[in-house]
This record gives sequence, structure tokens and C-alpha cells, in this order.
Amino acid sequence: MASGQMAHGGNIRAQIGYTRETGKRPFFYANAHEKDYVPLAPVEMDIRDARAMDCSLDREGFTLVQHKSALADLTDMDAVARVHAGEIADLLEQVSGADHVAMTPGGILRYSERSGKTGSTDNSHPARFAHVDMSHSAAAEARAKTAPGPEITGGRRVARSAQYNVWRVLTPPPQDVPLALCAWPSVSDEDLIDCLAIFDPPDGSPEWSFGNYVIRYNPEHRWHYYSNMTPDEAIVFKTSESDPDRAQLMPHGAVDNPLAGGDAPARMSLEMRGTCYWFE
Repeated sequence: MASGQMAHGGNIRAQIGYTRETGKRPFFYANAHEKDYVPLAPVEMDIRDARAMDCSLDREGFTLVQHKSALADLTDMDAVARVHAGEIADLLEQVSGADHVAMTPGGILRYSERSGKTGSTDNSHPARFAHVDMSHSAAAEARAKTAPGPEITGGRRVARSAQYNVWRVLTPPPQDVPLALCAWPSVSDEDLIDCLAIFDPPDGSPEWSFGNYVIRYNPEHRWHYYSNMTPDEAIVFKTSESDPDRAQLMPHGAVDNPLAGGDAPARMSLEMRGTCYWFE
């Protein structure tokens, strides 16, 4: 990485998109955000550059890994589903130690607003409000749906399961809109506001939805990001966990990077998701 790019690293302060609780269940749409009900109450927070930290999936709930895809074009969603999903399954098995990984084969491309491409593909808006991808009940239901059968477990019982999101940039550093992550030990159950995520496919397919969480402000929250990410790196973070003694979930959201100049590339990112299982 060039020295000029390194100058954009370091701790930052930025607004986190917290939600104000009103007694009405918030909801948001993947594409039609004009219909959202998420009463935001942003708070400027310290966001630590985690590059100098040793972060753990089971302690903080996130970590940074080196990972290079064999695909030259990670915007080719057919190739991503055909090839990259398997690469990410191998990565998740390696970093988690799981016995089996069930992937969501498709990826999600997102674009910062400066790109001019925000909203150009399904679910492509950067998430400007702090959230958790799935509620406890929705995550448990999803894990049950992809649970491996006896032909994979060899008749063994599933002892543990967890879901992960693998997030990478596809554009060079510095990132104008990086991903901020809230360390699990600083999160309490009272910070989680039950919310509904509504998916409204642009092809006219029927809407579908599931529960997730938006986040209430807590001054104890410890927020982090990774400066100057490259396409050969990925953030792996926890979205659900069956073992109560491990990090359970990871509040996260897009923030503006005050260290990135006006000429910084408009961030494009790819998300891949998978569920890990451990057998007795």
C-alpha cells in the first residue's frame, strides 16, 4: 500500500445511525427506502481503527483475514454464485474450525452514494443505520433450515451453529464509506430493538421478510473499522451464534470516513453469508 494511502488510516469520529425507540416496531425495505420506518437518532462516536488489534470471532465478534479470490471480476454475480461461494465456504471452515458450512450462494453488492450506482441493483444501498442482520428467532429458524442431514454429519448431532457475514471492498483504498462494527462485549440485550427487514425484489417477485434488530444508543458501545482495505482482504463477522458463551451477533453499519478526501474512490463492496455447523 502506498504511503499516501496509509495517511488515511487511524481512529475516526463519525455518526452512528442509532434508532430511537417509539413503541412502534421499525421496518425497512431492501430497495424502497422511502417506505422505511426507522426513526434515526444519530450519535457521533469514536471509531477505532482495528488494524492494530487482535480481534476474535468469538470475543469481539469480528476479524480481518487475507483472502484472494480466483475470480478477476467479483461483480459477476453468476460467477460469484458458481465459484466464489465455494471459496467463502472454505474460508469460513478455516477461520471458524467448523465441520460443515452451508452457504447462501448469491452475493450482495453495495455502493456508496458517491458512486451514482446506489440502488442500481437489488439491495445495493449502504446500510446507514446500525443493525444486526437477523433477530435471534429468525437466525435460529434459518440455521434449522440449512442444518446438515445424517449423510453429512455421519449420524452425529449438531452441537453448535453460527452464521457469518464476509464483507470485502472491490475498490482501492481509502474507503469513503467503511463498515463500522460494534464489539460484542460492549453490547447489551437492551440495545437491540426488534425490527422487520422487508425484501421487495425489483423483478416483481413477491415480498418476503424476516426479523432483525436496529440499535439503541449506548455510550458503552465500542465501535471499530478497518482502514484502507483492499480487495484481497475480508472482514468476517458474526450474525448469530447458538453457544451463549461466545459472541452472539455484530451490530454494524456504514459510516462516513472523515480521513478520506473528496477524491477517494466511491466504495463498492460484496457481502457473502454462510452458516457453520459443528458436530459432536
